[in-house]
Amino acid sequence: MMAVTRTASVMGIDGFMVRIEVDITQGLPAFIMVGLAEGAVRESRIRVSSAIRNAGYVLPLRKMVANLAPADIRKEGSAFDLPLAVAILGSLGHISQERFESWALAGELSLDGDLRSVPGTFPMALACREIGLEGLIVPRGNLAEASLVSGLEVRSATTIREAAEFMNGTGDLPVSEPVRRHDGIPIGPDLDDISGQQAARRALEIAAAGGHSFLLSGPPGAGKSMLVKRLPSILPPLTEQESLETTKIWSVAGLIDTASPLKERPPFRAPHHTITTAALAGGGSVPRPGEISLAHNGVLFLDELPEFPGRVLNVLRQPLEEGSILLVRSARSFLFPSRFLLAAAMNPCPCGFRGHPGRPCICTDLQVRRYRGRVSGPLLDRIDLHIEVPPVEVEALERGGGEPSAAVARRVAEARARARDRFRRHVPAPEPASPVNASLTSAQLRRLPPPAEEARILMARAVRGYNLTARTYHRLYKVAWTIADLEGDDSIGPDHVSEALHYRTGERMSPSVHLT
Repeated sequence: MMAVTRTASVMGIDGFMVRIEVDITQGLPAFIMVGLAEGAVRESRIRVSSAIRNAGYVLPLRKMVANLAPADIRKEGSAFDLPLAVAILGSLGHISQERFESWALAGELSLDGDLRSVPGTFPMALACREIGLEGLIVPRGNLAEASLVSGLEVRSATTIREAAEFMNGTGDLPVSEPVRRHDGIPIGPDLDDISGQQAARRALEIAAAGGHSFLLSGPPGAGKSMLVKRLPSILPPLTEQESLETTKIWSVAGLIDTASPLKERPPFRAPHHTITTAALAGGGSVPRPGEISLAHNGVLFLDELPEFPGRVLNVLRQPLEEGSILLVRSARSFLFPSRFLLAAAMNPCPCGFRGHPGRPCICTDLQVRRYRGRVSGPLLDRIDLHIEVPPVEVEALERGGGEPSAAVARRVAEARARARDRFRRHVPAPEPASPVNASLTSAQLRRLPPPAEEARILMARAVRGYNLTARTYHRLYKVAWTIADLEGDDSIGPDHVSEALHYRTGERMSPSVHLT
């Protein structure tokens, strides 16, 4: 007799449905699996056979053929164990097949029949809902994230027998409860821990308000890492759409927190400089998200930027421009969202004390050039704000901390609201994928109200005087819009352009370039 169960798998970060067809006939004992089953899927034959027997069911010595459809897509992972086992029990007549068409199953089996959690159940549940299934059965550890999908009944099982009895209509399973957004989510260290560094704090506020990438450069102990680690405390919570996007990526990566499955705060990722290209960009025979995708809708912090290999840093170019990364394999390509705020920090030289007022630098000019040359010009051109972080003065340390994060976060939220309102009025659909100034394309930027004439002239002189690229020209205007939003202005003025240029050129405009 033949039986068919439904399950789901993941391709990239999206779920897709899989039909598992099992036919058991007379013949030499064998367990044949077809349908591009790879890796852990092929190994499931051993796990499933042992789990069925140890759960108390009789598994006769017959020929079993299992087909995973569609057959032209490679299947990876251990989530096929449970639906495969239930299909076998249905084919043997141990389970009624009445619920097989309306319910899907996903989960890994241990040899004794217990269920183990699997990654990616959130996009799997979304795929089940899209085709109108009644419900989904998952391991207990995956219940919280699968329950994020509304309109789908999600139940959890701890053993294969519990799942089989439910599918047979002779048992019951716990029903999931809707997962609600939480208030008062911890946001980490506060900006009031930072003494002094007013210029860097201002740049941090601009970066948070507009989603702009930035680079902090200064000697050891100046507070660069402390500043960046407090960036999440001034970022607004994720919107509902951003929460679902981010949760889907973290689900595929197997990093969901079962106590709080919905990602409501912007993620903060800070990989070490020994990271590989595949770990940063994503990879594998069936690619999984890398650090730049795990930082989607959040912050990617690269400390000691020149210590990262050049080939690794150059991976950032496409995501910084397009907000996504395309990984190509021989069979198909995978597009991963990677829209993040890049925060980087570095020393001015190998010893770290170039330009320090109290400690001499021991590096030669050649060593400094080689050190700074590790970060390519094209990558630096994609960084909006370049900030020098000087040593903290004793007086600032004695005064203690400055403005708390809550006050800065309010200004950031107001600036983002002003930007969103401007997008709705001037940028036609589709609006920017992320409602911040840094996400605007050059075409969308041209649709916004033109800058004041003095601001336009100042920008034109700066482009000629500093030989700025076209990319830098557009990025400067985006930063200027963010500064205007923070000031509550409806158009770009010369002061906004001047401050934006300061963060790009490292100095205020000289009298020969500035307006007189």
